[in-house]
Amino acid sequence: MSEGGSLLQMRGIRKSFVGVEVLHGVDIDLAAGEIHAIVGENGAGKSTLMKILAGAHVPDEGTIEIDGQPLSFHHPHAAQEAGVGIVYQEFNLLPDRTVAENVFVGREPVKRGIVDRRAMERSTGALLDEVGESSFTPQTLVRRLSVAQQQVVEIVKARSLNARILVLDEPTAALADHEVELLFALVRRLQERGIGMLYISHRLREVFTLADRITVLKDGALVKTLPTSETDSRGLVNLMVGRELDGYFPPRGEAGDLGDVRLAVKNVSTPLLRDVSLQVRAGEIVGLAGLQGSGRTELARAIFGADPLAGGSIEIDGKAARINTPRAAIRAGLGFITEDRKLEGLALAQSIADNMLLAVRTVIPGARRRRRTEGLMTVKELAEVTDLRARGPEQEVRFLSGGNQQKVVLAKWLETRPQVLIFDEPTRGIDVGAKAGIHDLIRKLAKDGVAVLMISSELPELIGMSDRILVMHEGALAGELPAGAGEPDIMQLATGQVEAAE
Repeated sequence: MSEGGSLLQMRGIRKSFVGVEVLHGVDIDLAAGEIHAIVGENGAGKSTLMKILAGAHVPDEGTIEIDGQPLSFHHPHAAQEAGVGIVYQEFNLLPDRTVAENVFVGREPVKRGIVDRRAMERSTGALLDEVGESSFTPQTLVRRLSVAQQQVVEIVKARSLNARILVLDEPTAALADHEVELLFALVRRLQERGIGMLYISHRLREVFTLADRITVLKDGALVKTLPTSETDSRGLVNLMVGRELDGYFPPRGEAGDLGDVRLAVKNVSTPLLRDVSLQVRAGEIVGLAGLQGSGRTELARAIFGADPLAGGSIEIDGKAARINTPRAAIRAGLGFITEDRKLEGLALAQSIADNMLLAVRTVIPGARRRRRTEGLMTVKELAEVTDLRARGPEQEVRFLSGGNQQKVVLAKWLETRPQVLIFDEPTRGIDVGAKAGIHDLIRKLAKDGVAVLMISSELPELIGMSDRILVMHEGALAGELPAGAGEPDIMQLATGQVEAAE
């Protein structure tokens, strides 16, 4: 823990929504210059606690003190004035405005009745210097920035409000590995300046890399706060889920259990892909690794007909498949669990039942009438198969946890009875317990003969789940590795340090 003095104390925080208590007297504190991680499964209460600190929610009971001074936040502006800044997982930036305009939006400096752009840009430049950012300027349009750079803008915006307490909510969820290291460096620079940070993450490796202390929440209650040095990943998982996990990943099948080639991609090219060929057999999980921009998602989209091919072909079960649209892909027996489930995978304002039937209605007109003759599952059966936790089929998907939303997406594709399933970041933004459930489902699908192509930025997930690992670099396949390959081997191929295997 940092040697800095006590900065924040939250005591006995309780909060209910519609008569259901979601926080049960939670305590947490933060020292100046400390990185304090908050972990727990989705629904543990992490976000609600942070929204109370940020003034977005008012607690039913409990106290908040900053520098020993009791405070009450009834609006986010009050929390900002007290020195609290929060960087949400989904950014709140204006893409067609400059960095400086975003940092000072709604509070632009004025000189003689006119916005003083020079002063605004000078102040933004000083803040960028403070965090060590030199890859863009105050005049750069936000839409030209990478995700990692936009995150820096959000942090700088919080610092412009003199934030001394900074909440980072899943800050690495959308970052590539090299961008994660840049974020870590930024976080450490802020720490050196005495900024106290509450760090929410499902990625335990980065929690152990950065945090001085860890607080575990479960079902809205405080389980334990302890120094990072006093626990390990297995112990932390046990605290989070309330049980031991027998290994993080389900056991692989035997090589002899694999069937014939189900998906064959032959010399596929697009403006972003170069002559890519691969095969996935029935019952096989093939992992697809690579840095952001290597072409992983572009390959998945090309296979699924979302992006046109400039060359090459695709075969399903040994037969040429003309896949030029997603509808054609679904009819050919493919399913695609996309990287962004909220934007591309779900109709958030619609019910669980409607979402589960979205894909099958695309390819089977009158699916309700043909359910019996086609052998389609009911919504209840889909919920049982995916172990969905929800109030009922009419609940709107937007009110589900990330893990349960992902199960709805998976159920949507199960209803089409796919022969090939492509997963793009299947467990992004999902807690440890829900990850285990998704991993079990993927392994079960493979056991039932589905061919699985799985893209993941989490190398332990790729290593633990894959029967083989293919690695992409600059739009081409850089090589193939066997099950259980090490992270250094993957990264050598992903960074172009090793020539593609012959």
